[in-house]
Amino acid sequence: MANIKEIRDRINSVSDTKKITNAMYLISSTKLRKARKMLSDTEPFFFATKAMIERLVSHLPEGTENIFLETRTDIPERERRRGYIIFTDDKGLAGAYNHNVLKLAEQHIFGDGDKWKLFVIGELGRFHFASRSMEIEESFLFTSQNPTLHRARKISAEILDYYYERKIDEFYVIYTTVKGNTCETRFEKLLPLELITDIKKSAPPQGTMLEEFLMEPSPSAILDNIVPNYVTGFIYGALVEAFCSVQSSRMMAMDSANKNAEKMISELKRVYNRQRQAMITQEITEVVSGAKALKKSKEERLRKTKA
Repeated sequence: MANIKEIRDRINSVSDTKKITNAMYLISSTKLRKARKMLSDTEPFFFATKAMIERLVSHLPEGTENIFLETRTDIPERERRRGYIIFTDDKGLAGAYNHNVLKLAEQHIFGDGDKWKLFVIGELGRFHFASRSMEIEESFLFTSQNPTLHRARKISAEILDYYYERKIDEFYVIYTTVKGNTCETRFEKLLPLELITDIKKSAPPQGTMLEEFLMEPSPSAILDNIVPNYVTGFIYGALVEAFCSVQSSRMMAMDSANKNAEKMISELKRVYNRQRQAMITQEITEVVSGAKALKKSKEERLRKTKA
């Protein structure tokens, strides 16, 4: 069993660690509030752009040709070239956040054939795939912290170049969202836009009055302008959602660490007090025994002197 000094040093060590985890909890809570505000500020633009695309596609003239109207369904499932945009964090201490993202990514990568390319955001994602000798097509070398619209535009521009040049048939996004107090890892299709394919599949009911649209300079040119904005908005939303999620995960991890530290300190203090009481009891016993021995020795000397 550890002595009193070792237990006291252990209590001090756990207390110092608790101060660090508590500071990280407070920092993450501040960042989470900031990220949620960014997300709420972004949503109106994103949903307005989505609604505009739906209205536009519903009123497209027959025979309109555009790369964003292609469904790529003529390519066999196993032959489609897929791009996976994976959002991870730059560091750990966030519970299972990074593990869940990478696990979901690998499930789809290894289950969807061998014609895939990785587009990775976040240092941990880059390190994970590099350590497994999995080639990364594009690694966006900026921190996943503090997402900006500029970064979203850079990512979407790279992705759209691959799509325009038909190097990639489908793009999927793997990221994490916050649902209440829990985080949910999501796998969503980005391109081709499912909202366009769904509208094209379902024709409006007979007798439906359609709005009269004047599309200048052309329907295709409008699509070429509005869809990239939608993709940028989606990427920016995913960046902010991922940032929210990692801060929420880190808060929960640090809160759990704080609670565990409190339990450890309580248990260590109990052991410390028990050891200290045992040591005091032993010292009292030794003092009493010594006093009794001295008294007995004194009485023995007096008895011999009288004799």
